[in-house]
Amino acid sequence: MAKSSRLGLLQNRDFGRLFAATALGQLGDRIIFLSLPLVAIVALHADAFQVGLLTAMTSAGSLLVGLPAGAWVDRMPKRSVMISTDLARALFLLTIPAAWWVDLLTIRWLYAVALIHGVLTVFFDVAYVSYLPHLVGRGNLVEGNSKLSGIRSVTSISGPTVAGPLVGLVGAPATLLVSSAGMAMSGLLAITIRKREEKPEPSERPQLAGEIKEGLKFVVKYPTLRAIMLGDAVFNLFLVMYQTMLLVFLEREIGLQSFGIGLIFSGMGCGALLGALLATRVSRRVGQGRVIWLASLVTCPLTALMPLARAGWSVYVAAIGLAALSLGGVVRVVAQSSFQQALTPDRLLGRMSATARFVSWGGIPLGGLLGGASGSVFGAVGTLWIGAAGMTLSVLPNFLSPLRTMRTVPTKNAPGFAR
Repeated sequence: MAKSSRLGLLQNRDFGRLFAATALGQLGDRIIFLSLPLVAIVALHADAFQVGLLTAMTSAGSLLVGLPAGAWVDRMPKRSVMISTDLARALFLLTIPAAWWVDLLTIRWLYAVALIHGVLTVFFDVAYVSYLPHLVGRGNLVEGNSKLSGIRSVTSISGPTVAGPLVGLVGAPATLLVSSAGMAMSGLLAITIRKREEKPEPSERPQLAGEIKEGLKFVVKYPTLRAIMLGDAVFNLFLVMYQTMLLVFLEREIGLQSFGIGLIFSGMGCGALLGALLATRVSRRVGQGRVIWLASLVTCPLTALMPLARAGWSVYVAAIGLAALSLGGVVRVVAQSSFQQALTPDRLLGRMSATARFVSWGGIPLGGLLGGASGSVFGAVGTLWIGAAGMTLSVLPNFLSPLRTMRTVPTKNAPGFAR
């Protein structure tokens, strides 16, 4: 694949289409991230626990279908899974503004849509991660992940920037129309990708339990993969606790309007964009293994600035800490995603991705519930402190593993590795 210009993989027509589809889908997703909780907080006057439960419903799909999703996706064309789940998510999101317009929208309706959307997202994400090595080749994984993280970061900036004024202008429920349109366009654009991965070899007697077990055994076999999953699980648990009360803190205690909240989340997107631009260079300089724990160690403690903030300029200073968290998070995710993909045989990519997601994201629903419960007991400020401390401690599994000194992916020494 030619990479003679600075565009690199973007010169490849199919990768360019995946890049554009990612931009549209992620724009819709970023608007959901801001708008869906605001529908509950502003339109339905939900309390702290209900906001936490909504967050839990959004991510419960990882627990419900996380492991079997990998086995199912390994049996199917990944591109087709991406297209169908994008279009289905767009359809279900449309029901929220429709119910709102006819005065039927309830918190239970939000819970249901959030749960269905989350289940579909599990299948989409597993297929997306598994499809990339087929599309760009294993030698281009760091660049491919970095470029896709870059466009996701751009949408992290533009999404809240678009969502904030839209929420103020037309209300949070109607803003979800933009999310639905973005995901529908993403699915339609993915249809135009020409390259197909090779059809998975059908098993004579496919057994779901056996396939799931094989994926689990592969991931558990490697200390580095185990450490990455455990570190992610701890990080995500406390990140969701933090995020669950962040909107409550900004809207109810700081008194920010939707536009100001959008600016803070756009700042996080700026940090993520910078992280995507630096990810390849930093991984080469520091080492692909070491950067996974160093990125978190440097940036997670800065999230403690937010619970110290008060109304006025200090909240925007605290937002710098959130931007740093996004920067470090993207650098870490690019490195560890490329690490996991490079270490995994093609036939196990879906199951590796699903297993990693199941373990790493399994605590997210619990984080939403704990965030809501903690907010009810300790308040939003107390929960932000707990979240900041937990995210910082998430570095320990990776630091105490071989990743502490590892610079490159040990694919040659990986038992059972096959392409």
